[in-house]
Amino acid sequence: MIDEDFSLKLIKWYNVNKRDLPWRKTNDPYKIWISEIVLQQTRVDQGLPYYLNFIKEFPKVQNLANASENKVLKLWQGLGYYSRARNLHFSSKLISNELKGKFPDNYDDLLKLKGIGEYTASAIASFAFNEKKAVLDGNVFRLLSRYFGILIPIDTSKGKKLFNSLAYNNLPKSNYGIYNQSIMEFGALQCKPSSPDCSICPLNIKCWAFSNSKIKELPFKKKKIKVRLRYFNFVIIQDNKSVIMEKRIKKDIWRNLYQFPLFETHDKNFEPPKSLVKNYSLVKKTEAIHMLTHQKLSIVFWHFKGKKNLSENNNMIVKLKNILSYPVPKIVENYIVQNLTNVR
Repeated sequence: MIDEDFSLKLIKWYNVNKRDLPWRKTNDPYKIWISEIVLQQTRVDQGLPYYLNFIKEFPKVQNLANASENKVLKLWQGLGYYSRARNLHFSSKLISNELKGKFPDNYDDLLKLKGIGEYTASAIASFAFNEKKAVLDGNVFRLLSRYFGILIPIDTSKGKKLFNSLAYNNLPKSNYGIYNQSIMEFGALQCKPSSPDCSICPLNIKCWAFSNSKIKELPFKKKKIKVRLRYFNFVIIQDNKSVIMEKRIKKDIWRNLYQFPLFETHDKNFEPPKSLVKNYSLVKKTEAIHMLTHQKLSIVFWHFKGKKNLSENNNMIVKLKNILSYPVPKIVENYIVQNLTNVR
């Protein structure tokens, strides 16, 4: 399925309707890389401040490579999917040290970097170097499935193969980077997931889903996301000037972030250690729910306080006046800001 007017109409629409975004004003592969990683699973309005802060703090790949992981994670704090930040840091060191600061300039070499998959490699290669590569993100899947009437699930091997072929075959004869920006922007602003205004769509005449009243049904997905319920109990142990923190070393989304001592249970039943209850007073018990993509966290903060100074040998002692300098999960940051930052 090839429609020669498809790419032309998209580029024409893009030239009039595109958003004014900083990564579209450069062909620097480093800055484009940062923008693409920031925007993975993230809305543009949410990711833009992080991108600007990252570029300001790390204007070159060498700056990022020379930074401490704590600093990188702190700048990323609140954006989620922290493996993205860790992969950025890892790959920046590889580029700076092993590649002597030269950013990979083609799809195949980009794909070798940690944290870069087929979509991101295609995006950088086409945006920065105008390489003939087609991008496939959620916006593109949605637009292609609706316009061409693809009823095969996008999350199957057969579906991915078909969409890859469809995306590549409908590339224009040149200006691959501009076209890829156009098709993604069109999916984000015009061919939206729900309630798109098809009456003003420049593609509506040939759009299969519009003609067959299937806008809501496409694209098809075979699998539904299963949400895992977990029970977290954070124990805050505080004296007048300090609090106990720990570094999360488990290989999960919060790896290498800091948190209060955590007890994970199978249900809501949790009793703080008797030694803790004996020596400290429970001043507050706060419940919260934190949603992640595949997880729902049922969280309880158990806040204990004592007059006796915390022992330096007892885990990790953090001065309250310095606590905001540590990278922490968003839900922990919220608790700190609301309950600890005014305590000195």
